Amino acid sequence: MRKLATAVVAAGLFFGGMGVAVADSSARGFDMTTTGARFFGKYQWQAKDRVPSGLHVDGVLRDDKGDDGHNVYIQVKVEGYAWGRHNGVQRKDTRVNEVYRDGAVLVTDEVRVKVCRDRGSLRPDNCSPSRVFTR
Repeated sequence: MRKLATAVVAAGLFFGGMGVAVADSSARGFDMTTTGARFFGKYQWQAKDRVPSGLHVDGVLRDDKGDDGHNVYIQVKVEGYAWGRHNGVQRKDTRVNEVYRDGAVLVTDEVRVKVCRDRGSLRPDNCSPSRVFTR
């Protein structure tokens, strides 16, 4: 009876672990907007045994108000690092296909992303609230 119980527990842990691995590798959609800018697409966490291990984002950065004369950009912050910036193009869509990771340890568990409209040097940029992607 104990052997049967042990086998059932081991099988449950094995199949439960497989479920976590499958859930980790599935792509999920996202959509972030602010006045005049939109960033949408899919993201997925790469497996921890893959190099580089991090957040893979495949999306489109769109200038929603092409006639306002302002550029759009996204800001990305990997845990422990400063904000990085990817600029878009006025009146066009810009494809973003990147893996955001911590190069020092090759395993990243948290990435923050926000989309912004660059309104020049005299007025502050308007940005969406930062979205936190955690593994």
